[in-house]
Amino acid sequence: MDKFWSHFRFNKQERSGIFFLLLLIVILVFALYLYRKRFVRSPFATVVVDTVEQARVDSLISIKKKEKISNNYPFNPNYISDYKGYMLGMSIDEIDRLHQFRKTGSFVNSASEFQKVTLISDSLLSVLAPNFKFPEWVTNKSSNHASKNKTKGNNQIKDINSATQEDLKMIRGIGETLAARILRFRDRLGGFRHLDLLYDVYGLDSTVVKEIRKGFQIQSKHQGPVLNLNEASEEEMSDFVYFGKSKARKIAAYRYAKGKIDSLEDLFNNIGIPINKIDRIALYLSL
Repeated sequence: MDKFWSHFRFNKQERSGIFFLLLLIVILVFALYLYRKRFVRSPFATVVVDTVEQARVDSLISIKKKEKISNNYPFNPNYISDYKGYMLGMSIDEIDRLHQFRKTGSFVNSASEFQKVTLISDSLLSVLAPNFKFPEWVTNKSSNHASKNKTKGNNQIKDINSATQEDLKMIRGIGETLAARILRFRDRLGGFRHLDLLYDVYGLDSTVVKEIRKGFQIQSKHQGPVLNLNEASEEEMSDFVYFGKSKARKIAAYRYAKGKIDSLEDLFNNIGIPINKIDRIALYLSL
């Protein structure tokens, strides 16, 4: 036992040597730690997140989720995007035919017209058609057309796009202020393309709109240009009566993040315009 403990007996010089050796080891370890911390970087340290690209990816993921969920719900076939068309089983050519047709500012108003434009098969149409949802004013188109030939009392049905302030004041519930407001709204649009747009005139009651529909119809075509949201500048979009500067700024940011706007429905959700207005506002827009 004495021999065992004899190995741990040191003189003064040996103890000093051991102390300085330990001190040297501590200094070297600390120096190595500082060196690695300052000069040796993690392989992940150089990874920088591109915030613009990440926003675009997040936006696309959100859009795909929404479209996937909505595949089994009623939808307006005029606003089928590339992705949704693919999910519905349409070919690239069929989707392109629809988009080319829409670029002319025209709309499909029935399942048969959709097939005529896209040339989809009868079997695919039978699957998609039950989910087609067209605006109420389209489904009532025939009755609206017939009403053009009716008269109110002894007065002929007039064209809302050529009506004067005095013409409008003849309608019960419309005074000078409301008549002027309707004309300003019409002029900013470049003309009414459907009478449902009257519901968006500030202060115009729905019962008054019904009275206007009895005496007025749209007989002259819309004269204003169609606004292409993928090409228009922020200033041009801000001039549109439904957008203004705030929504134009949001549309420009959305277009920049996404690269291209291909769905009015998703755009309206993102900029805060009620989706039930898409059909009438879309009359003045293109993609």
